[in-house]
Amino acid sequence: MEVKEKVRIVITVASLVAATVLLVAEYRRRRHGRKQTSSLSSCYLHSETKPQFSFKRVLADNSYSGFKHLKKLDDVSSSSSIEKPNNYHPYETEINVLLENPRLELLRGEYSLEMSDSYVWVETESELKKLAETLAKEKVFAVDTEQHSLRSFLGFTALIQISTQEEDFLVDTIALHDAMSILRPVFSNPDICKVFHGADNDILWLQRDFHIYVVNMFDTAKACEVLSKPQRSLAYLLETVCGVTTNKLLQREDWRQRPLSEEMVQYARTDAHYLLYIADKLTSELTQRGTEESSNPDDKFSFLLEASRRSNTICLQLYTKETEDFPGNSAASSLIHRHLNGHGDSSSISLDAKELVRELCAWRDLMARIHDESTRYVLSDQAIVALASKQPTTTDEVYDSIAQADLSTESIQSPSAVICSHLDDVYQMTQDKLDKLDALLPLVLEKCLGTDGTCPVSVFNYTLLINFKTKLGVHSTPKQNGHKNNFKQITRKSSRDLFVKKFSCKAPVYHNCSIYANDGRLLCYCDRKKLEWYMSRGLAKLVEEEPPAIMLLFEPKGRPEDEGNDFYIQTKKNICVGCGEGNHYLRYRIIPSCYRVHFPEHLKSHRSHDIVLLCVDCHEVAHASAERYKKQVAREFGIPLFVRRVVDSKETQGGASSVECDESTSNVEDVGVSPLHLRTAAMALLRHGNRMPSSRREELLQTVKMYYGGRDISEEDLERALLIGLSPHERRKLERKKSVSLKYSTEVAHMDKQGNSSNVGEHGEEARGDSEEVMNEESKIVGDNSGGDGASELNDTQCNGNTHQQDSKLSLLGHGPHGKQVVEYLLREHGEDGVRDFCQRWRQVFVDTVHPRHLPGGWNVSHSGRRDFGEFSVYNPSKKHSTG
Repeated sequence: MEVKEKVRIVITVASLVAATVLLVAEYRRRRHGRKQTSSLSSCYLHSETKPQFSFKRVLADNSYSGFKHLKKLDDVSSSSSIEKPNNYHPYETEINVLLENPRLELLRGEYSLEMSDSYVWVETESELKKLAETLAKEKVFAVDTEQHSLRSFLGFTALIQISTQEEDFLVDTIALHDAMSILRPVFSNPDICKVFHGADNDILWLQRDFHIYVVNMFDTAKACEVLSKPQRSLAYLLETVCGVTTNKLLQREDWRQRPLSEEMVQYARTDAHYLLYIADKLTSELTQRGTEESSNPDDKFSFLLEASRRSNTICLQLYTKETEDFPGNSAASSLIHRHLNGHGDSSSISLDAKELVRELCAWRDLMARIHDESTRYVLSDQAIVALASKQPTTTDEVYDSIAQADLSTESIQSPSAVICSHLDDVYQMTQDKLDKLDALLPLVLEKCLGTDGTCPVSVFNYTLLINFKTKLGVHSTPKQNGHKNNFKQITRKSSRDLFVKKFSCKAPVYHNCSIYANDGRLLCYCDRKKLEWYMSRGLAKLVEEEPPAIMLLFEPKGRPEDEGNDFYIQTKKNICVGCGEGNHYLRYRIIPSCYRVHFPEHLKSHRSHDIVLLCVDCHEVAHASAERYKKQVAREFGIPLFVRRVVDSKETQGGASSVECDESTSNVEDVGVSPLHLRTAAMALLRHGNRMPSSRREELLQTVKMYYGGRDISEEDLERALLIGLSPHERRKLERKKSVSLKYSTEVAHMDKQGNSSNVGEHGEEARGDSEEVMNEESKIVGDNSGGDGASELNDTQCNGNTHQQDSKLSLLGHGPHGKQVVEYLLREHGEDGVRDFCQRWRQVFVDTVHPRHLPGGWNVSHSGRRDFGEFSVYNPSKKHSTG
């Protein structure tokens, strides 16, 4: 016995020693791995890419503002004087109808337990549209979601699993985040039953991320509740009903990773695939239970009715952001209560350390919002308690205290990257060297996101600058030490930074690939896409690998030097031609597209001379100057920039012109109203007309009346105005988004074909889009970001030119009719020489405004712009029309 006891003691001691060694090794590993980043002078986000930062539109950002739910157009434009509250469910009426009259027949069917090896991975918009079409034909389908919350403040949906009787679909909601509204009509269709399990959170997450609202749902967890099942988990149902076991620990996996492991795919499919079978069995059991336990034949479906009622009641829930009186206040109160003088815990904090706990919790909350991280990732509760208890005196001690506190936490790397990047701030708080709580947060915010902020601005955090002052309204704001928190200035810079990140060219524009003639003479520099065009058709051979160069196998039409166009045989730098900025740039069209698109083909086609690169600042200056010069052109030619009013259908059929230009009007450039301002005014009047100040309402009414010729306008006029200036594709998009009446779309489209409001894309492809998505109206200066050295000019098959009017692209600025009439006048009165002189005038305006110091060699104001097309030219008009 003594020997066994000694052996047991030895084993115990050895185990303790081994555990200690492992803990120490883990601590040193973490310290070595993370301490290296603590000396960084800038935020870790500059080098770490987070998948959610690719999202262009975020419905629930990290600011303190409330969540705005979807408003259907029939709610927005309702003539009722009763304004619906912000927490009004957009599909409340449809759900209430289901609560009163459940559609139980949709839940019956024969479902198989078999799960094949094949599934459909959905990651493109076209695949998502096919899925929506497939689901629209179903009577019922099953849904489950996978979330990620550790590396995000509010969390986001990383995967949606959808199963029909025939197929399993896995929807990559990271890749498709901005397109998920395609599924909204299917989920809100009351004729289609959606089967979930424990949908309380899924319902809210779908609203938060995609404005998707579930109407008509059957929740298998609620069915278990009605049947008084001993357990209500999905794992229990899978095992007892389907004989399938699943590892629920996989729910905690990082669902952001791509590709998913086979084990994760199998787990995700299992959660949705068997739900239809489970729902069918539970429905039968509910029906049978009602028949057995009810003495009244009329009540035999009472169990099933109750399960349906409870399920659809969940659909009425609305997502809201959690709010508190002050950032981190609830977390601080909880920590202080649990750890004050060791209450309920071995660790303790003193009364003197309470303020430090509140500062750390508030700082943690704000840093989590700025970096889009969870608070537990930024700084754990146990680390805050450790810092408050020990009050370290050096940055190394701060680091060590956090690392030791989190040593037993395997799921979180500690200290986090946020701490490593901002370690000095934490140290200053522990030393009480920073201002008190009310003054601390504005200083942190300005330091991170201010005019010289260390942290990147994203769609998640930039509105913090707008809402933060309001959040601190109940507290005193700092006015000493020169810190007056110029939030307006900070917001302006942050908005600009976000604009640069979102819209600037994502890859080099000029590839400087070479094209040689068959005699070895250099023809031009171009992009890879153009080289591939010739190579794929067997018209050229590759002569150099890097940078790529090809030799044509046919005799080209002319040489650049023969045409006096040395510009095309010069290499070009990917920098702003104005100031030399190389970190970001956009394409800028020196000759506005509203004119150039109507030029004869040989004077405009795909020549890169008049498309240059400008940084955002130079682009803004050049754009403002161009808008001023357009007004001068409008005065000179007597042609207004905008259409003045809409013509009634009968007037259009009679051949009346929509552009009424009063020759006696001196300010001809001010006649009419731009589609952007028109749509903005109409939307504001439809949404808030009854509640806005009378002066503002009258101002907006005058904007709309100007378009309608000064007559009184009706609600139908406002709804039509929402469609003015949109291409057919954009109209269909708006109809799907807000259920706009098709008759208005048809009427406006008819008027566009008659030439009433047809405008070309002022700034190319990037100018299209819903006006609600224009951030601070800055997107009207966005250039075309398509690839290629010779940036593509929109042609008549893309824009509203002289031929293909049915495919018109309509500008936010609305200068299409103006540009067309100016070019027609020039050609009629002066011929092609008039067009060339007009182009030179615009180039001179650009040079006088921007004073470019970095223009490519060979660029000049008097460039001819003329182009002859060879038989095999990529841009030969006859070739385009024949292939079109």
